Amino acid sequence: MNLTIDQGNTAVKVGLFDGDNLVQCKRYSSLSVADLEQLFAEYPVKAAIVSSVGNLTKLPIDALERMAPKFVRLSSETPIPLVNKYGTPKTLGVDRLASCVGANALLPETNLLVVDMGTCITIDVVTAAGEFLGGNISPGMAMRFKALNQFTNALPLVEPTGSVPLYGNNTRDAILAGVVQAITFELEGYLRNLMPLYPNLSLYLTGGDAFFFEKRLKSSIFVNPNLLLVGLNRILQLNA
Repeated sequence: MNLTIDQGNTAVKVGLFDGDNLVQCKRYSSLSVADLEQLFAEYPVKAAIVSSVGNLTKLPIDALERMAPKFVRLSSETPIPLVNKYGTPKTLGVDRLASCVGANALLPETNLLVVDMGTCITIDVVTAAGEFLGGNISPGMAMRFKALNQFTNALPLVEPTGSVPLYGNNTRDAILAGVVQAITFELEGYLRNLMPLYPNLSLYLTGGDAFFFEKRLKSSIFVNPNLLLVGLNRILQLNA
């Protein structure tokens, strides 16, 4: 069984795979040695992989290396089943790369636009030939709401609840529509401009806000909140 660990900006997500099947998914505010001991006691873990967008010292790496017969710390040097054409691979977030590996594993030989809707929104292109070309980074939905509140004197902090109008006729709805519609138009704009370049382009959404936008987009899309874990498992399979 494979253990995949994703340390994101706000939490640690753990997936346990039997082959290609995700059999268990857990979320931690932080991951301790006791948590790892419990996981290894409950599941016959043979290999483990860690992806981190933050400081790896927040994770009990030494304990994990001792417990796992095979251990991979994902970095720009780790072999992956994609051709990485990013200009500065050492600065590329490994979470972006892993999500794209996951999308490619689920939809091989397909031109893909992989959008991770978490703290930040990352938009990446993977070709049908298995090439990671790169992409863009913009503020996530929660970050946009917080920025409007924190960098102004009068605008309130809005929660994305209820129906979203095309435009608002009060301050709360103006902020809600401004953020949500801007993200929706942003994604539709990427699709409109990239489709002529990459025929039959498929959109894959992942991240905490993926389901929120699933029905707001007119294009046919795929949603998988565990896409990054799927990618980590595929990378671990390749390296183990």
